[in-house]
Amino acid sequence: MTLVNGNKLVAILALGVMLLALTYVVDAQQPGKIPRIGFIATASPEAAPNIEPFRIGLRDLGYIEGKNILIEYRYRGVPDRTSNLVTELVQLKVDVIVSGASPAIFAAKQETKSIPIVMVISRDPVASGLVDSLARPGGNITGVTLLTRDLAGKRLELLKETVPKISTVGLLWSLQTGLRPSGFQEYETAAHALKIPLESLEVRDPNPDFPAAFRAAAKARVNALITVRTGPLLNDPKRIANLAIKNRLPSMHEGSDFVEAGGLMSYAASYGDAYRRAAVYVDKILKGVKPADLPVEQPTKFEFVINLKTAKALKLTIPPNVLARADKVIR
Repeated sequence: MTLVNGNKLVAILALGVMLLALTYVVDAQQPGKIPRIGFIATASPEAAPNIEPFRIGLRDLGYIEGKNILIEYRYRGVPDRTSNLVTELVQLKVDVIVSGASPAIFAAKQETKSIPIVMVISRDPVASGLVDSLARPGGNITGVTLLTRDLAGKRLELLKETVPKISTVGLLWSLQTGLRPSGFQEYETAAHALKIPLESLEVRDPNPDFPAAFRAAAKARVNALITVRTGPLLNDPKRIANLAIKNRLPSMHEGSDFVEAGGLMSYAASYGDAYRRAAVYVDKILKGVKPADLPVEQPTKFEFVINLKTAKALKLTIPPNVLARADKVIR
């Protein structure tokens, strides 16, 4: 009996070894799981220029889209769809959610506590309640902050240097919940310090009436314009630039894409650099680092961009000392 039982034991052990070996071979033959990223943009690929820097950042880290990484793109278009887009990505069980749209980031924060979120945000993420602190974000959100509102004073200074005879500056902004304290107030404070009257030109979601805002600017004798980069203003840089030229308003913007679309000037952190950095965050998270342990980065690269074609259309001469400080000049 002992010998028989011993033979049975040997047979069972041998079978177990064979099954383990077979399992190893099958697993080795199957490709590993390809990580899936959910990317929520503010508009279509044609109107969302920051998608390509993100892709470049991933390629620099060895990721090839469609081969060893998948990206699920979602485009907000209508703001009311934001929560639905986030829900779709959560149901797909993506490995990371990436977005530069504040409403999408807030919606993702409400929707999931487990999926890491990488943000590229213009607002202060600490004051907004997205993270506990820049050094120790806590929770499942980290990424890059662009300090967009912190540069309000610098933009007004550059605009005044370029157009010394400014009498009133119009601030084109989107009337959204929470925007006024985080967008309008910073410009209001800076304008007061520089003794420049500021005129509020509000547009409302979801169907902004830009021509009405420019008619209001003319009525208020506004002779220069600043756009606040948020809401529907993100989706129509060319339309806004054309209206500014038509109304002979020198314009300052919070992103170079507006200048490339025909706006006069912009001063901002480099959005391309920020989205390449977002790819670095994704890489670290996919390799096992928790978002809570990844400090939120502040920008180190800022760009001052001038469109000389627009200056010519406005019959405006850019002072040499201002032109010399530009990082990029569109001719």
